[in-house]
Amino acid sequence: MKYIRRIILSLLLVAIWFTMRSPGAGEAYARNIYPYVSAVLSRFSSLFPFSVGDCLIYGSIVGLLVYVGCAIAGKCSWKTLAGRTVEYLLWVYVWFYMAWGLNYFRQDFFTRTQLPYAAYSADAFRSFLSAYTDALNASFVPVEEVDKAVVAKESERGYREIAGRFGLVAPAGYLHPKPMLFPSLMSGVGVLGYMGPFFTEYNLNPELLPVQYPFTYAHEMAHVLGISSEAEANLYGFLVCSRSEVPEIRFSAYFALLPYVLSNAYQLLPEEEFIRWKNTISPEIKELYNRKVAYWEELYSPLIGEIQSIAYNWFLKGNNIPSGRKNYSEVVALLMALENTSGEI
Repeated sequence: MKYIRRIILSLLLVAIWFTMRSPGAGEAYARNIYPYVSAVLSRFSSLFPFSVGDCLIYGSIVGLLVYVGCAIAGKCSWKTLAGRTVEYLLWVYVWFYMAWGLNYFRQDFFTRTQLPYAAYSADAFRSFLSAYTDALNASFVPVEEVDKAVVAKESERGYREIAGRFGLVAPAGYLHPKPMLFPSLMSGVGVLGYMGPFFTEYNLNPELLPVQYPFTYAHEMAHVLGISSEAEANLYGFLVCSRSEVPEIRFSAYFALLPYVLSNAYQLLPEEEFIRWKNTISPEIKELYNRKVAYWEELYSPLIGEIQSIAYNWFLKGNNIPSGRKNYSEVVALLMALENTSGEI
């Protein structure tokens, strides 16, 4: 039995490594295999109100520590411990990539959507910046609370409208977000939400501000629907929320994009022009943005936050996202490319 198990493990590893090296195979996985895998895993995990994936991760860590304790106590040999630990971790590796991780290796956005890549143009960026700022200011509404059921309904409707165009899995009606197992820890490292790949779950931080909830919900749903790129998840979250008829959801989209637009504008515009542009943002939005920054800075732990940031940056770069965490800000380039073909942002 042990040898059969290891042969199966070896074959799965070879299949995964082959898929990683072939965008065509990655796209075939995303369109033809992942929808069925995610349907089974998400249907199972939806039966539980808590994050099953978090339980697996933290349970595995505790289990491995207990196993090390047994080796220290002399109840098993270190050789046995090493062999079983390596095999277990390889099975977890296989599960991660077969369940969701191979979405990192599908075709890139421009190949998949057949949109022409828009090379940087200063005039085009300024045009985008002007249109975005006008829309941001016009969309402003005070957001004291959001109806989470309405957000769920609007997100599902929005994704059903765009799923076919962008190669996404159609959202299932039974999908619902889970609370994080340790939200204080996640707030300490600045994580607003994450997709649980082992059981196709999406987890939201219960400490999210109301104005952040709709966009974060839609962003994490994009990951569940087969998108690994953070820039693309931002793009689809923006498209879904900005097209909603609910003012709070629509404003959440434009407000969520603001830090990425700020980052791009700071890098691309001369300093005086950047300051002039910032002055065109309405005072109410600037005040809200500063309150949001202060809120999360108070919860943030610099030490563990920096460790998490470095680790996640390495993780993304090792999974076909060469820009690492900077990938989030690349949503602006995707929006500009989309604007060139549709005339909309």
